[in-house]
Amino acid sequence: MLAPKAFLDALSDQASRLFSGDTSQPRSEIESQFKALLQSGFSKLELVSREEFDSQMVVLARTRARLEALEAKVAEMEARLNPPAAE
Repeated sequence: MLAPKAFLDALSDQASRLFSGDTSQPRSEIESQFKALLQSGFSKLELVSREEFDSQMVVLARTRARLEALEAKVAEMEARLNPPAAE
């Protein structure tokens, strides 16, 4: 994975080359090349889609709820095994 500064520097260099000088390319061609440039840069980062992120958040929330339930059961069992000492 590229460091953010290195990624931005590389992206900037490539964009400068794309837009430098007299370009006789039509706007649509420049846009498509720039989109390809961005996609190439983003593919070097470890990004996930919004859908994947949301689904992982659901899994995490479910896991946390199960863990809390298990912790409560363990605390209840420990309380049964070790009743408070009567004074």
